[in-house]
Amino acid sequence: MNSTRYDNGMAKRQTKLLTDQLRQAIDDSSLTRYRIAKETGISESALSQFYNGHRGLSMDALNALGRCLQLTITMRRKPSKSKGN
Repeated sequence: MNSTRYDNGMAKRQTKLLTDQLRQAIDDSSLTRYRIAKETGISESALSQFYNGHRGLSMDALNALGRCLQLTITMRRKPSKSKGN
């Protein structure tokens, strides 16, 4: 999946959504969705619906998914634009 889009002829980096990053982490893990469901307590149906973009997950489920996939969240803020620019 390409994370770059072209806008008015200029290349701009587009930030991936957190949900897209979680789906990628699921794909990159060596675990099946069945195994992830069993280890996290998230139903297979809920995990499948999340993975396919049809529903979200609760904070508890997201925490369990992060623990299962051994994820670390790194937070960065975009630099704010100054009023003069």
